[in-house]
Amino acid sequence: MRVLMIGAGGVGDAAAKIAVERDFFDAFVVADYDLARAQRTVAAATQRRAGERRFAAVAVDASDAEAVGALIRSTGATHVLNAVDPRFVMPIFTGTLAAGASYLDMAMSLSQRHPVKPFELAHVKLGDEQFAMAEQWSAADQLALVGIGVEPGLSDIFARYAQDNLFSEIDELGTRDGANLAYYGPDGEEAFAPGFSMWTIIEECLNPPVVWEKARAEAGGSMEAGFFTLPPFSEPEVFDFPEGIGPVECVQVEHEEVLLMPRWLDAKRVTFKYGLGEQMISILKTLHALGLDSTEPITVKGVRVAPRDVVAAVLPDPATIGPQLSGKTCAGMHVTGIGTDAQPRSTYLYHVVDNEETMREYGAQCVVWQTAINPIVALELLAAGTWSGSGVLGPEAFAAEPFLDLLSAPKPVGYGSPWGLQEVPPAPSSREVIAE
Repeated sequence: MRVLMIGAGGVGDAAAKIAVERDFFDAFVVADYDLARAQRTVAAATQRRAGERRFAAVAVDASDAEAVGALIRSTGATHVLNAVDPRFVMPIFTGTLAAGASYLDMAMSLSQRHPVKPFELAHVKLGDEQFAMAEQWSAADQLALVGIGVEPGLSDIFARYAQDNLFSEIDELGTRDGANLAYYGPDGEEAFAPGFSMWTIIEECLNPPVVWEKARAEAGGSMEAGFFTLPPFSEPEVFDFPEGIGPVECVQVEHEEVLLMPRWLDAKRVTFKYGLGEQMISILKTLHALGLDSTEPITVKGVRVAPRDVVAAVLPDPATIGPQLSGKTCAGMHVTGIGTDAQPRSTYLYHVVDNEETMREYGAQCVVWQTAINPIVALELLAAGTWSGSGVLGPEAFAAEPFLDLLSAPKPVGYGSPWGLQEVPPAPSSREVIAE
């Protein structure tokens, strides 16, 4: 296997540091628009293993599908890992198809901004542009494994595991993400800093969230009929996260899991809720009110610039905040329904990462590290032939056990990052009811 990773930001940097410990690939090329940044990632990864010669750094314009394809051919890459933000999904996706390689990403193609009115859905949802090309990938006998980060990614694998092993009937597959992370500025005072790309946070959280319900799908005669939107920050729910994180209020957010899981899993409802916190919600609402969430360029003193790009630029880089961050982050899947014993069941499958540990072992803050480990595990399963397929597939299309076993097995056999499972009280049955 020859891997080309496009993107040397926080997630890409962490992915390279994780990958260098493994032996399943022959080459790992790191590409970025900024060659110096790619070179820094390669240097940081290779110094972790004596005599390491499999890594190289190159420059690429990820917005240019032809340039991506040419780089794949020139490097002989068999697998392309997209580690840039979702604005560049489609050029990398199409460039990889044209060049004959396999493709993996951690965030899917963007939706069009959904209407705010509840129950109305834009005609382009997350991932729609990629799934529209599924037949081309199948015809070429190539694999595009989409959404294989932590969320989407590990959460989808938890859902597949629950369906295969824990439940006979599933009422809700509910991704629940929360943390007790705190960021301290240079003066030692607690301050605001996003754990990952602020550009992406704005995109996810200010788009009306999508929910899928089986009853709507059956009434409408198709899976697509099951999707509908809610207003941003809908259905607040206090979820008690494990391993000392504690209660965090979670709200509905637009996310890929809801668009992926109904394709392969059988549940009555699919949701995604994120523990944003009061401060983040307030900031996002203010940005929207001021128009600073816009991606449309405006002219400021003769310079064309998108307001959202300015917001992202003035905040601390998520790749560099690790030393000033403390606490843990948790990603998981809350599954409710009927267990294999025919009794009601409410189970949370989760993965907790401590920032102190990832900084000590990898020099990477916990949010980006938790995202980065999953595509590397997936690449190893593909290299071994444990996972295989063609077309555009989500993580839940594959058997979950091999992934979870490899993730949690102690090093050097596995990745030494265990996951957990606990029985939890079911979420409150009352929901915010919105009339059409």
